[in-house]
Amino acid sequence: MAKELNEDTNFKISVKTLISIGVGLSMLIGMWFTLQAQINEAKLLPEPEVSKMEFDMKDQNIRQTILTTQEDVKELKVDIRRIEDKIDDLK
Repeated sequence: MAKELNEDTNFKISVKTLISIGVGLSMLIGMWFTLQAQINEAKLLPEPEVSKMEFDMKDQNIRQTILTTQEDVKELKVDIRRIEDKIDDLK
């Protein structure tokens, strides 16, 4: 049967368990405050600057990727046409 919990219910907890719970809580609280301090410090840091040269290089890289992709698509279209022609010849 399930026991009912009320104000007369007693728990037996060892001192070792209480100390473990206290240490665990203090570690969690310490980590919380450390994290908050690091967040506040990060808010004060200046934003990274993106130089004109870096922006131009990234832009050029993106444009080159688009051109390469367009060429690949054209080649795939040619290959698909060849495959369709071969399928038509088989029919």
